[in-house]
Amino acid sequence: MNRIIAFGLALGLTLAATGGASAQIKMGVEGPITGPNAAFGAQLKNGAEQAVIDINAKGGILGKKIEIEFGDDVSDPKQGVSVANKFVADGVKFVVGAFNSGVTMPSSEVYYENGILEITPASTNPQITERGMWNIFRTCGRDDQQGAVAAAYILKHFKGKKIAIVHDKTTYGKGLADETKKGINKGGMKEVLYEGINLGEKDFSALVSKIKQSGADLVYWGGLHTEGGLIVRQMRDQGIKAPLMGGDGITSDEFAAIGGPGVEGTLMTYGPDPRNNPAAKAVVAEFRAKNFEPESYTLYSYAAVQIIKQAAEAAKSLDPKKVADKMHSGMTFKTVLGDLSYDKKGDRTNLDYVMYIWKKNADGKITYKQCPNNDCSREMM
Repeated sequence: MNRIIAFGLALGLTLAATGGASAQIKMGVEGPITGPNAAFGAQLKNGAEQAVIDINAKGGILGKKIEIEFGDDVSDPKQGVSVANKFVADGVKFVVGAFNSGVTMPSSEVYYENGILEITPASTNPQITERGMWNIFRTCGRDDQQGAVAAAYILKHFKGKKIAIVHDKTTYGKGLADETKKGINKGGMKEVLYEGINLGEKDFSALVSKIKQSGADLVYWGGLHTEGGLIVRQMRDQGIKAPLMGGDGITSDEFAAIGGPGVEGTLMTYGPDPRNNPAAKAVVAEFRAKNFEPESYTLYSYAAVQIIKQAAEAAKSLDPKKVADKMHSGMTFKTVLGDLSYDKKGDRTNLDYVMYIWKKNADGKITYKQCPNNDCSREMM
């Protein structure tokens, strides 16, 4: 975290030098800058901030510099609405965020009512783009896509096995768990356990006892890295060897820091790692030179700013509605995630989820690794 803080300060100083009084486009970044999901908030903040620095250094958008401000929603829906209202009062016209689906839903309503365009790098609940709103887009995928991939993997590699499903009762976590449950049920498998936990819990002994009693061969987790890591640690403490399987909500190295050695073998769905995309090579090097590893949603946030710039320049306007119209037009955007375009809802037309496994590197660090041909079985041996 010290590296993250130092990097943020360095970016802030650079931004002050490049933005200054000449800034004419107000952009907000909303996310959990503090709290249990601060690792993801740092990704959104640093990704968008670096993109703004790079764009401003090349003249900004339509000859105008971007001024960026940050809103800390602490992963709380009510705080998210407060952040959104502050952005409205400050004259923000474009927003990158939020992180949590449960926060993006209510805050996007505020942005919609006030003519602000929003791109979320991380909120995957399908309903976010199913409400007929012109202003909401995402650079990530959807849980009905992600859950389908998870379910297909379970049906293929855990056929005849016992599956426990656990979620954190949030819009994201329960939504992802339910999409996965729907997929395996359709494929003829019935879970042996379906349980919800409360955010912020630390003692999962009762849950772990239920998992143990169920005889589960795999525990599917719908939630984020903090509770997920604690659940794995406590499962191992009680002698449960069944692997955990989760979604993009655990794509932070803090998952391993919290869960300990027992996270090795954890399965995960996530988009193809953008750090490996040739289009991101120079930007990844830029982040690493500043001692910040651009994992998970860092590059998704960087791409959101790139898209706003390209759409505005194509529309020859900074009017958020005109920029959104250009984004809905099927235009192809060149980003650090590669080429992407949007459908009429605001969803990407070209994102595929793939399988990962958490493994120990040669240096001893446990992190996530993409499985060849979406088959992690050899990696689990």
